[in-house]
Amino acid sequence: MKKAENIIVGISIGDLNGIGSEVILKTFEDARMLELCTPVIFANVKILSFIKKTLELTAPLHGIDKMDQLVAGKINVLNVWREGIDLNFGINDDNVGKYAIKSFTAATKALKENQIDVLVTAPINKYNIQSEDFKFPGHTDYLNQELEGNALMLMVQDNLRVGLLTDHVPVNEVAKHLTEKLIVQKIETIKKSLVQDFGINKPKIAVLALNPHAGDNGVIGKEDDEILRPTLKKLFEKGTLVFGPFAADGFFGSGQYEKYDAVVATYHDQGLIPFKTLSFGNGVNYTAGLNKVRTSPDHGTAYEIAGKGLADYNSFKEAIYTAIDIYNSRADYAEISRNPLKTKEKQL
Repeated sequence: MKKAENIIVGISIGDLNGIGSEVILKTFEDARMLELCTPVIFANVKILSFIKKTLELTAPLHGIDKMDQLVAGKINVLNVWREGIDLNFGINDDNVGKYAIKSFTAATKALKENQIDVLVTAPINKYNIQSEDFKFPGHTDYLNQELEGNALMLMVQDNLRVGLLTDHVPVNEVAKHLTEKLIVQKIETIKKSLVQDFGINKPKIAVLALNPHAGDNGVIGKEDDEILRPTLKKLFEKGTLVFGPFAADGFFGSGQYEKYDAVVATYHDQGLIPFKTLSFGNGVNYTAGLNKVRTSPDHGTAYEIAGKGLADYNSFKEAIYTAIDIYNSRADYAEISRNPLKTKEKQL
């Protein structure tokens, strides 16, 4: 991997009845974005032109039929399909869900084949994307199958990074998912990501307890004492700077999270509620642990405001910035790691 002067950012269109197209188009209304990257949106130029006109946006779109027609300095739209689609903003539509997946799978293929450098995904509706050909809860699970590595959801906003031991798991099933094997795998994935993706040499990682008050010595649940604590101790003894489990209720409110490079929550809402409260609409969902870079905004389809021109595009713009930063950080890390002896020889 080499640093790219103008990174090619592949963008999957998401649910066309949601706000995905709006936040994408608004992001590139600022021409300076095209100095930073070359976008290619996997969709259809006619339908995006219709949405652009509906929202009274002005950035010119450049339709292409093959990736070798891509032009730097343009908002490229790769025609993944030709036919028209009936759009009804704010409506859950199974047919629209099919096109969200057409866009996403085409973009993933381009990522695997190095036709794009990074992938940024607009929000999908997890219900209308299901079919015989696509039986995944969302983007992350499909990417975990298609790419190398073990995917982990890592929410990012500046120096705030929140990872999850379990993600889309019902609360009443979380405890049985917390095995030593899972905890070790997730912590090691986050540690590696902090080093190669964020340039942190010796990352400090905090882990939140599953139960209130970290179980109160077994009075309010035994998982923290019997599974989490001994596993974290083993990891620490092997050199990973991991701490906890910490009682989750006051961890963020007290500012304790600021002492660590990442915080790992045991389940979805434990991590994402404080993250979204603190990130002020600028958070990014990063899929750590894979051999390719994928980010997305931290919001959903927002049907209630779709097509009204009200969507805030900051999270999507931050998702692009984050993808580029991580791509460059990985390139730097690969260069440093490739042949340290040569680096020393140059210095001599």
